[in-house]
Amino acid sequence: MSDHLLQTALDWHRAGRAVAVATVVETWGSAPRGVGSLLIIDADGHMEGSVSGGCVEGAVIMEALDAIPSGDARLLDYGVSDDEAFAVGLACGGRIRVLVEPVGGAMPVHLLEQLVAAITARQPIAYVTAAQAQARKLAHPADFPDRFRLDRSGFEEDGQTFIAIHNPPLRMIVVGAVHIAQALLPMARACGYDPVLIDPRGAFGSAERFPGETIIEDWPDEAMATLAPDTRTAVVTLTHDPKLDDPAIIQTLKSRAFYLGCLGSTRTHAKRVLRLTEAGFAEADIARIHAPVGLDLGGRAPAEIAVSIMAQVIATLRRAQ
Repeated sequence: MSDHLLQTALDWHRAGRAVAVATVVETWGSAPRGVGSLLIIDADGHMEGSVSGGCVEGAVIMEALDAIPSGDARLLDYGVSDDEAFAVGLACGGRIRVLVEPVGGAMPVHLLEQLVAAITARQPIAYVTAAQAQARKLAHPADFPDRFRLDRSGFEEDGQTFIAIHNPPLRMIVVGAVHIAQALLPMARACGYDPVLIDPRGAFGSAERFPGETIIEDWPDEAMATLAPDTRTAVVTLTHDPKLDDPAIIQTLKSRAFYLGCLGSTRTHAKRVLRLTEAGFAEADIARIHAPVGLDLGGRAPAEIAVSIMAQVIATLRRAQ
């Protein structure tokens, strides 16, 4: 994620530094950086971020320095040779297009401020540009639902309108510091999630068992109220104990979390459904629960179960068939 660079660009502008934002808008072949990658450059040549892993940064910086005084956008097209690609760790060459927008010129300051504010507030937002025009605007998930769901920036079919998707970071909240969680948390992080572990039992959720992890020792209902699951949050309950799992499940069902998976057998889940029904939840609400948790991969070891959970979370987010 390079969204923090937009905050830096705004900070530089507010400090009186002339700055431009360079965005990868299209790639072919073995491009070093993906669509949406950012590089910011000020008028003195200072830079942060990357659009190519180093092979065309120099050329982009020179174009940005020329564009800043006029305020006009520039759409740049670069080929990355096989030799250059190999130097930055790629097997073969590719091609990239980069859009350079001076802040206060092609990129209006008020739109950058609104964009940064939405990102800071964990609100999904898109920055929409027209490659051959000065028109700029912000858009929301209802405008481009598939792009937001898939985290997919890119050009629309007209080949002119570029949509830069800025989704909040993904989170995974895991209730229950059990063996499966020990495998699941690092796996979630490797897949781009910020994991949080909830378990009021200090002996379970210890730093020794979960080194470097964020551990909350509050009761799950209190912790969930603070964490406020949203559309970029997956919740997994693993304790087998209704006193711990149920409060977290109830809070999640009241939220817009995109995934809720609960460990337990079919029989255990039937009892869970009965308790939730008695608590007033409708059948459609309860149907949001993935239980038994995870895809049926046939694995039984904790790490295998963690793989099945992670696979189901990804499939749910991306709506894989």
